[in-house]
This record gives sequence, C-alpha cells and structure tokens, in this order.
Amino acid sequence: MTLQSPRIYVYKITFLEVPHYYYGVHKEKRFNEYYMGSPKTNKNYWELYTPQKEIIKEFPFTDEGWLIANDFEDDLIRPVYNTDPLCLNESCSGVCSLKIKRQTGKMTQELGIGIFSQTKEQLQENGRKVGKKYGHIGGKKSAPKRKELKTGIFGLTLEQRIENSKKSTGGKKVKELKLGICGLTLEQRTENGKKYGHIGGKIGSKITNSQKWMCTETGYITNPGALTKYQRARGIDTSKRKRIE
Repeated sequence: MTLQSPRIYVYKITFLEVPHYYYGVHKEKRFNEYYMGSPKTNKNYWELYTPQKEIIKEFPFTDEGWLIANDFEDDLIRPVYNTDPLCLNESCSGVCSLKIKRQTGKMTQELGIGIFSQTKEQLQENGRKVGKKYGHIGGKKSAPKRKELKTGIFGLTLEQRIENSKKSTGGKKVKELKLGICGLTLEQRTENGKKYGHIGGKIGSKITNSQKWMCTETGYITNPGALTKYQRARGIDTSKRKRIE
C-alpha cells in the first residue's frame, strides 16, 4: 500500500441546516486528515449545525503553493466579503470585517487602550507627524501607483515574499513588547471574554430557536443543534434529518 502525500487545498464549508458558508485554506500534516476549518468569530455555527466540506482546488505542497493557495482563497472571498450576510469569513487579505472592527473598536474604547489611551493633544501631534511623513502616498490611486512603480510589496518577487514570510517575527515581537492582547493580564482577558463572547452567538442562537428538525430514524423533534447532539450520542448519522418548521 502506497501512502499518499499531504496536500494544500482551498475548501468550502456549508451546513445541512442553514445556508451560511465559509472559505478556507489548509495545509495537511498527513493525507486526508479530518479537518473542518478553524473558525473563531463564528465558531457557534460549527457547534450548532452539521458542517460539510468541499475541496475546491489542490495546490503543490511547497512554499510557493501555499502562497498561491492563499491568493486563490482571497479571490473567492473578496466578491462576497462584507456584502453577503451568509458568508462567515471575517477577514480577507489580512483585513478584518466591519463586524470585527466594530467589536474591537468598542472594546478598545471601553478599556481605554490603543488610540483611546491618548489625549486630544497627542492625537493631533501624531496626526501632524504622520501627515507630514506619508501624506504624499495617500488617495485612492496610491495602490495602483505603487503597483505601477513596483514599490512596497509590489517590488518583491515571489521568492522574496516566501523568504520574508519565513523570517517574519511580528507576532513574536508583539508578545515580547506586550502589545495588543499580549499586554492584557489574565484577569482582563477573562473579563473581556465575558463582555464580548456572547456577541457572535446571538445570531446563530436566534436562527436555531426558530427552527424545528426531525430525526428520520427515530422521529425525535427539536432544534438543529440539539438534534445533532441527540443523534451523535446514539450513533445516528446526522444527515438523517428533515426540517419540519
């Protein structure tokens, strides 16, 4: 028997009970390992409903293949990002969704950290410094211009991007300097979790409580999340269900 090599692939998650979906990219440690995505903000959908995975496209198991796969994933997300309420992706090309930005901004303001830790005078002074140094590259045409002139990230070859990704120490530096979440104590992080952890689950719970599904094997009727737990506890295939309300 010949062992197959692990893969890099872009996938799509859908759910049996609701029309929401999620795109992702995965690099296997072993061939055909069980993997259903690594959601964070909308994790409740994976807990309440029955996820199904479709592998859309596979890529070479190389550093270059990983970069190309990530670009392909971005191309799938970009047309629906922040526009289709059924899309569960909360980031695209490193940019957070409006939902995440609002939640983060509210939390930052309440904790008085980041920009909210500065006085009005400090904000004005920082604005003058940034405007003086970088004002010439602003405007809607800055990105196309940088691409045309091959400056910034557009001036890097694929090989340089791969090398830079290997050398990147951004996350390590943030941890060393205790910035962002790394600057919060365990108590502060726990308190923040209590304050904001309920936000992501409200939508899913509302949808769940309004639906009734029946197990086609036993006839048991309840909401989709409870039915999933019921069927799994009895070894029943979770696809054996029918929506009745």
